[in-house]
Amino acid sequence: MRNLNENSDPAPLDYVERVNRAIDYILRNLSQALRLEDVAAVALFSPFHFHRVFKSLVGETLNQFVGRVRLERALFMMSHQRSLSLTEVAHSCGFASSSDFSRSFKKRFGVPPSAFDLESYRDQRRQELQDSSGDPKIAERLKRLPAGENPDGFAATIRELPPRCVAYLRVFDPYRPDVVSDAAQKLMAWAEERNLDGGQWLGYMWEDPEVVPLADCRYDVGVEVPDVQLSGEIGRMDFPAMTVAELEIRGGIDLELRAIDWLFRTWLPNSRYLPADQPCFEAWIGKPFAQGYEHFELKVHLPVVRS
Repeated sequence: MRNLNENSDPAPLDYVERVNRAIDYILRNLSQALRLEDVAAVALFSPFHFHRVFKSLVGETLNQFVGRVRLERALFMMSHQRSLSLTEVAHSCGFASSSDFSRSFKKRFGVPPSAFDLESYRDQRRQELQDSSGDPKIAERLKRLPAGENPDGFAATIRELPPRCVAYLRVFDPYRPDVVSDAAQKLMAWAEERNLDGGQWLGYMWEDPEVVPLADCRYDVGVEVPDVQLSGEIGRMDFPAMTVAELEIRGGIDLELRAIDWLFRTWLPNSRYLPADQPCFEAWIGKPFAQGYEHFELKVHLPVVRS
């Protein structure tokens, strides 16, 4: 996937805004039928022009993108909502039927979902994440925390969050060096010019890197803002009230990954909750990277619903 904010041959900012708006609409409505005409209307393009613009910016046609993210959502549900049948997963991810899901899954992964080795697949993706560090010492620290282990003494707190309006800057392939911190600096400069930098700073992790190849992941740097109209590459996302499991961390990326591992692999299966249809996200204590790039102070929020 191309980075919508890459510097080489940049797209007009209004095109970036419109395509991001379309992606947001797709993610919110993944369980529904997604017609080209409807998604194009959200992006304020004719269907013909939208098809060409979307492919040029995202690197996939609309159908390819929707099909891929549906399968990735299915893998996430198969990992963390094991009580669901494959038919329930198929319908939740917008497939017309379980047979349609099975055909699409086999075309992508070579086997039907019932025969897929999910653990081995997740191990491969985790190894890709470790290798992306380029440093064997860091890679060792990024190893997955086994289920049931809690050497850091994590304890989750359930919190109720009100609705919020978030201004965001989207980063594709966010595990590349410096791209997230550069986006954070850019959004902070934008917010400071408008006296909007005092809100809660947030980071939304739309994909699980143990399910989605790193190059296809997305991360939104965001700040909570009043109800304002935004344009250009700075997008707007309105989140509903939600329940979250919260963990506060003060340390490096390895500590944050262990916290996420613990939430999903140990806390969640033993709680009375299921993952909600919202991304896991960071709520920074202060501004992003205020303590530098090796030490983070933030709260990890996992949106959940009662099982």
